[in-house]
Amino acid sequence: MSNIHILKTQHLSSEQALDKACDLIAKIDRGLSESENADFQEWLHAQPNNLHYVLKAAKMWDKMDDLERLADIFPKNQVNKRKTPILWGSLAASLLLMLTLSLYYFSGNVLHQNDLVQARPMESIYQTNVGEIDTITLPDGSVLALNTDTIVGMKYSDNFRMLELIKGEININVAHDTSRPLSVLVNGKVIQAVGTVFNVEVRKNYTELIVTDGKVLVEEKSTNQFKSDILNKIISLPVTSLAISKGEKIDLVQNKNKESIKNVIKLSSEDITSSLSWKEKKLIFRGEKLSHVIAEINRYTHTKLSLENNEKLKNINVIGVFKTGELTDLLVQFEKNLKIKNTKKNKNEITLYLAS
Repeated sequence: MSNIHILKTQHLSSEQALDKACDLIAKIDRGLSESENADFQEWLHAQPNNLHYVLKAAKMWDKMDDLERLADIFPKNQVNKRKTPILWGSLAASLLLMLTLSLYYFSGNVLHQNDLVQARPMESIYQTNVGEIDTITLPDGSVLALNTDTIVGMKYSDNFRMLELIKGEININVAHDTSRPLSVLVNGKVIQAVGTVFNVEVRKNYTELIVTDGKVLVEEKSTNQFKSDILNKIISLPVTSLAISKGEKIDLVQNKNKESIKNVIKLSSEDITSSLSWKEKKLIFRGEKLSHVIAEINRYTHTKLSLENNEKLKNINVIGVFKTGELTDLLVQFEKNLKIKNTKKNKNEITLYLAS
């Protein structure tokens, strides 16, 4: 998470603290390891306000019951040593007392104002630069991986989970929650799931969707229309929406005629491994033409590769595994194995050509 760039720089420290709290709540939900226990104690003691963020995260994601487990993190004799009220500085000795008081305050000043009062939606924008690949844990426990040069917006509330893929590529392992489907808005489409794993890549004229576990629904709907639906409490896509299942891929083409759904393609396990190799900072090619390979490589580097105007060169089939970000090694392999030489055209461009 340290490498994530949040574009909304105001209140950056509070957003980071809330992200940390959400991550801890997710871990508490499935049980903390010894090292995670230690990490939690150290972080909680670092700033008094951190307890506030834990409570806020628990309420936001309906995990207040999980806080009852926090008392077990500290030895009971530490809690019972003092019989008088304590200050923040001795938080470790009476965490249970502080949680009790805080929960009472929280419920008295928020929940009891109106039983229907909801927490404010949480919003963040995440970005990776060219060549960066990052993974974050979202507030509900979903795991989001961002490929190179990607921007994705997140908006969560008590009633919905929404991501908006502005550019780039994401892979998301969706935390199961039937009451709050997770929706990805991209290129005039809504992709929705309640607990599954899928990959979405947005290009200029189409969106590629690959489902690696479970099933997702797809509906043609503008971002504004979907956001309007949310305001009207229409959260879930209709059951008649296009369903894409595990091991399937589809290209969703953007056009005005709404004839955007091409045939669903069944992928082999090798196809899936190749398509998602970017998560391991690798590019796997299994016979693609060099023109396609170069287009993929250029996504990960500021120095762009171009091909000499030669059809034979463009149509060379490439098989191999390349590490993203290691352009020099890639050029060496091209020359050694494919007899493709290179020349530096300018500061940010290299031209490839066939050796005589």
